[in-house]
Amino acid sequence: ANNYTILQIIMEEPLDLIRLSIDERIYVKCRNDRELRGKLHAYDQHLNMVLGDVEETVTSHEIDEETDEEIVKKATRTVGMLFVRGDVVVLVSPPLRTS
Repeated sequence: ANNYTILQIIMEEPLDLIRLSIDERIYVKCRNDRELRGKLHAYDQHLNMVLGDVEETVTSHEIDEETDEEIVKKATRTVGMLFVRGDVVVLVSPPLRTS
């Protein structure tokens, strides 16, 4: 059996991708311009997740009143353990190699 066939057997449902990422670092894009990178400890069928060693980045957009230019601000914090509610999750993937 080639790798594609093995992947087909292992991944029959979308949540199988999440299951294969247990104890791995993942990237989670959330609503309201919030991004999380952390180690996946647990999840459920609603995509509620517990992440460890989390780096959270929140992007905010403001308009400079004098120049009318958009100002993009990124705020980053590190959290030891985080519960993520599934209904804020937009996308889950292996960590994007951006940094």
